[in-house]
Amino acid sequence: MKTNSKGKNKAKEVLNEIGFDEITELTNSDLVSGFGILFICEPLKNADGKIIRGKTKTIIKVNSSIPYPQRIRYVVAHELGHYFLHDKLEIHSDNSKTLNWFKVEDQAKRGLQEFEANDFASELLMPEKVFRQFIEHKPFSSSLIKEISDRFHTSLTSVVYRLITLDVFPLLVVFISDGIVRYWRKSPDLKGWLKDVTKLSPPEDSVAKEYIDADYDFIYKGDEKAQEIDRSTWFKLYENQEDSDFMEYCIPTKQYKTIISIIWEA
Repeated sequence: MKTNSKGKNKAKEVLNEIGFDEITELTNSDLVSGFGILFICEPLKNADGKIIRGKTKTIIKVNSSIPYPQRIRYVVAHELGHYFLHDKLEIHSDNSKTLNWFKVEDQAKRGLQEFEANDFASELLMPEKVFRQFIEHKPFSSSLIKEISDRFHTSLTSVVYRLITLDVFPLLVVFISDGIVRYWRKSPDLKGWLKDVTKLSPPEDSVAKEYIDADYDFIYKGDEKAQEIDRSTWFKLYENQEDSDFMEYCIPTKQYKTIISIIWEA
């Protein structure tokens, strides 16, 4: 799917107009109402978020049943993206397919609007300048993803995608849905050829496969969340190339049967 910088650029424009370097300390209600939009958090059927644009007023609704406040925050920012970018959307609902950065095929079916809204949300919640300053001089680890999520009040998924798109660390990110690899993206600085994995099950000796076998339950805690694996688990070895140590950290979501796997050199 072809992409653009429309969402990111619009978010920068909005932040500049309101005079904020970041909006982290604003509540969801204050953030939305500050743009003259009515904010409602209530149970929604088959939707995580919804925007309703009337003749004189716009309403943004978010599903109050979402268990994680960071996820709610990201849905709010995504709907704001639609508000600023897509004025022809009068009534629009979003769910796990449109809100997930890694479900590229589902987003492509709706055109660029979902990518643009996600890109807007990412820049609005984690402005690049502030984001880079926060992680400067910090080594990558599984705990850093949670630290960033807490700092900017946004979802783990959005943090992972922000890291990989900004090429901050040499990482491989693999998205798995229903036991099949649907998408992957590798930082240019992470050298090596990935094995043929797209539309296949993850490697048998991968941590991702362990989570699938465990029915997406959390099987590692604390420092053990990042497990040591071999380079050859995910990457092809060149002729006469020795294997080396890599790390793999997985974020499973049992509700949707998805896994985000992050792989890096130890």
